[in-house]
Amino acid sequence: MSLRFHLALIILAPVAMLAGLMALKIKVPVPEFGRDYVVRVELGEAAEIGLPDIAGPNDPDAPLVVIDAGHGGRDPGATSGTQERPLVEKDIVLGIALKLREELLELGGIRVALTREDDRFLTLSERPAIAGRMKADLFVSIHADSAGEEGDAAGASVYTLSERATSAAAARFARRENDADRLNGVELAGGDAEVNAILVELSQRRAKEDALELAGLVEREGRARLNFHPQPIRGADLVVLRTPDMPSILFEAGFLTNPDEAERLSSEEGQEAAAESLARAIQVYFVRQASR
Repeated sequence: MSLRFHLALIILAPVAMLAGLMALKIKVPVPEFGRDYVVRVELGEAAEIGLPDIAGPNDPDAPLVVIDAGHGGRDPGATSGTQERPLVEKDIVLGIALKLREELLELGGIRVALTREDDRFLTLSERPAIAGRMKADLFVSIHADSAGEEGDAAGASVYTLSERATSAAAARFARRENDADRLNGVELAGGDAEVNAILVELSQRRAKEDALELAGLVEREGRARLNFHPQPIRGADLVVLRTPDMPSILFEAGFLTNPDEAERLSSEEGQEAAAESLARAIQVYFVRQASR
């Protein structure tokens, strides 16, 4: 049989069958539109991420600091160590964040909240959004780094938001951190570059000045206990620092690819030193703000 005959048979056979059923007056049930074969499922509204608890004085006028432990969940961040004793950024920075909360609460007069207190994943945009919804006075994100092309780099540093990176190393760090969502299966909405530039220049003007002041205080207060990078204060266009209504800094505790530094950052003493330095700097910052 020819191909044309096969095609005609496929098309005409159902028609002929339906015509035969109609000739015999046999009713073929056909569901009404919108009934029987349509399943409707109520999806409900998209769930909004719950806000964390606030610790500290029961005073809404007391300044609120939101501490963000970087990475978490399926995003480990930088890694080093051995198979028997792996050193993972998400665990180290959470340890520093928890200790920083303790230090701030001991100093008194400051309310504190953490974006995460356990091993959970948050997108980059969710982290500052939490601080924004809570109307925080300060946002502090804590990270560690891997050396990359810097080889045996070591030392802590403080980042503030800047449209242009202050160095090649700062640009590399921003690329790695800003890729955290995409690398873990969540696509980050990048936004228009020109719009981002306007955000940095206008919305962040006052917040950026305050962030630079706090960065300087972190370097000053930590000088006696922390090893800082030769360029301790850096600028980069980091998604997690895009908080137009409040000053924000990213504290990079050091380099996990440096064996000595990794050992220090994974120790109780090293994490406490970082937390105490940050806490003192934050306290001085708020004292200055209150006197203006």
